[in-house]
Amino acid sequence: MRRVDFRRHAPATALLAVVEHYWFIDWDLDQPYAQHVVGHPAVNLVIMRMAATDPVVAEIAGPGRQLFSIKLAGRGWVRGVQFRPGGFGAFSDTPPATLIDRRLPLAEVLPGGDAEVLSDGATVAAGVAAAATDSAAVAVLDDYLQRLRPRPSRHALRAIELAGRIRHDRTLTRVDMVAAEAGVSARSVQRLFLEHLGVGPKQVILRYRVHEAIERATDEVDWAAVGAELGYSDQAHLVRDVTAAMGMSPAAYAASLRREE
Repeated sequence: MRRVDFRRHAPATALLAVVEHYWFIDWDLDQPYAQHVVGHPAVNLVIMRMAATDPVVAEIAGPGRQLFSIKLAGRGWVRGVQFRPGGFGAFSDTPPATLIDRRLPLAEVLPGGDAEVLSDGATVAAGVAAAATDSAAVAVLDDYLQRLRPRPSRHALRAIELAGRIRHDRTLTRVDMVAAEAGVSARSVQRLFLEHLGVGPKQVILRYRVHEAIERATDEVDWAAVGAELGYSDQAHLVRDVTAAMGMSPAAYAASLRREE
């Protein structure tokens, strides 16, 4: 947030069941900057121009299990669509497990790909690149996604619902608790998530709790209290999970933020 201009926008009402939000980033940097991202257990559609002289690129980015790093320099922008965990299947038959930690050209994954034209005859990448305002870019993305006619299955909607519960209910710290909420077996939840998210429920629980911990990283934070609030049995367990996701401990991450101030 200190180096880039980051915004989120809501999609059209008709897309809310399967699209989390649109996320836009712009930067204009005097010095190169390495951006590190702990991904969500969700698929993203990414349209970007990394530098003023670069072409516009449209990609599908699968759920990330590893820390994703990208080097930003000069002036550039990204316009992204974050689908809800389990929501991408409403647009594509591509198994989400095959997209894990991968970035593929849009044309290889979505039906019609970037050749899918908008109502004015432009491709979605060209339409987004030409948009002069955020609202204009949002309109292009809304048009494109609705023209793909998303049709989530009943099971996909169930997976989306359960992933949403995990994200917002901190008391759900184990897979058996999620299964009890759903009224099914833990094995059924495991199959449901693997089919529609590409990752298991344990990984989804872990990723969302790590995200919450990272967002609280300051010198003053009581990590033992944070760990207890997020359902960890002890501080050491939380520190191990954050370190595995970030490549550094919570204290080291907080120190890195302080150095950038």
